[in-house]
Amino acid sequence: MDRSEGPPFRADHVGSLLRPARLLEARDAHAAGRLSDDELRAVEDDAIAEAIRMQEDLGLRSATDGEFRRTSWHMDFIYQLGGIGRADDSLTVRFHSDEGELSFRSAATRIDGKLELRHTIFGDAFTYLRDHATTATPKLTIPSPSMVHFRTGRAGIDPDVYPALDAFFADLAAAYAEEIARLHDLGCTYLQLDDTSLAYLNDPRQRQQLRETGEDADTLHLRYVDTINAALASKPQDMTVTTHMCRGNFRSAWAAEGSYEHVAEAVFGGLEVDGFFCEYDDVRRTGGFEPLRFVPPGKKVVLGLVTTKRPELESKDELKRRIDEAARIVPLEQLCLSPQCGFSSTVEGNRLTIDDEKAKLALVVEVAEEVWG
Repeated sequence: MDRSEGPPFRADHVGSLLRPARLLEARDAHAAGRLSDDELRAVEDDAIAEAIRMQEDLGLRSATDGEFRRTSWHMDFIYQLGGIGRADDSLTVRFHSDEGELSFRSAATRIDGKLELRHTIFGDAFTYLRDHATTATPKLTIPSPSMVHFRTGRAGIDPDVYPALDAFFADLAAAYAEEIARLHDLGCTYLQLDDTSLAYLNDPRQRQQLRETGEDADTLHLRYVDTINAALASKPQDMTVTTHMCRGNFRSAWAAEGSYEHVAEAVFGGLEVDGFFCEYDDVRRTGGFEPLRFVPPGKKVVLGLVTTKRPELESKDELKRRIDEAARIVPLEQLCLSPQCGFSSTVEGNRLTIDDEKAKLALVVEVAEEVWG
């Protein structure tokens, strides 16, 4: 399949969007028992239809549902996989921001049964998106298979169920392969695997934390690449699959720092996806473009140069200068432009307004048109 004009597009975006106030209010009312499931669904439907129109009106060629039906970009998916339950304890992730430190707490996960796909996860969400997108290609975002292991580690996997991890990763890949096939049957031709693990593993502090839990932090990314490739081995030819490698995105904060260098050869050179969404909005936090030297011909790199962590608009000239810099390593025809991450990876959202969000997306479209035509 010729992907030169297909997704990922010259102007693209990662996926999540800021929730409008009426949706947040409806979620609170639903949690308090004042709004029924059907009433919440109606508010979600209306907000998603409006978000799709906004993306298309801005000139984007892909549209997501903003992840408006989710509380968390990944856990809403992971908890629906068969064999995964909530553990009694909680997981705390420490984030850093320009204003200081903050923490995110969520229920920990436990693998207490054989991993399997019991139903098509986010199937209804995708069909609503599919049916309401008109000029844009509907794009679904789901967490990468590696996120299932990264959230639990060996300690969170019942040894009676999986005495050896080879079987765990094989079942994980099979469940994802089935999910991908089912999504394609629904008409999904643009799928994104969101992955913080492959970015976190570039941070020496994150690798040290993993070593302290008994993980082989220096080679874990190789296992993840093999698992994702196994999940994609039977991917339909007309489906584009990309990955977004994120260093954390919670209320404009991040969890990890560092260049992609540690994973670059295995990921850029060996991961069987069609494109890579890479965070490059802050050189101090993300490093330079040198790791992209491993990207082979025919695969696209979406440069996340426009930040979703601050409302200030980037300079067009600066964005073009950085695109030119990246083009010294990867040919310009293989490059695209996007924000560095979503605007609302969790329901709380980043510290921007919806007008700021629209301005950022419009900037991506305008710069892409001026660079690539």
